[in-house]
Amino acid sequence: MANVSPRLQRVADQIQRELALLIQLEVNDPRVGMVSVTGVKVSRDLAHADVYVTVMGSVDGVSGLAPGVTLDKAGALDKLEVEESLKALNAASGYLRSLLAKRTSLRTTPKLIFHYDQSVARGQYLSSLIDKALAADSEHQS
Repeated sequence: MANVSPRLQRVADQIQRELALLIQLEVNDPRVGMVSVTGVKVSRDLAHADVYVTVMGSVDGVSGLAPGVTLDKAGALDKLEVEESLKALNAASGYLRSLLAKRTSLRTTPKLIFHYDQSVARGQYLSSLIDKALAADSEHQS
């Protein structure tokens, strides 16, 4: 993997900060729940930006979850919720790109492509496995 230049890293960080605000304030699609922008990778020519997001679920006042959202045994969001949020974000990518162009001083604003970042869910899963192993170890020592 090639090293990322400091300028590309600064641009990616700026895009990440701005998109986090823009998604929160400007996207009014009900399919987009609580979305956190976890990372941005910008191509060398600044033509494309891969935006990695995690979906935490949208909350309605009654059940605590958006309609149609179910939790599995571990409490993780259903794949349908994640797919719908990604579809909505990719559909709004042109609008977000135009808002991003107004807020930044870049000569060209990259085309935004949204991806689901599984690192947070994977980290929680690994942490639960470690906790189970520690609990089983302490039972065997007693």
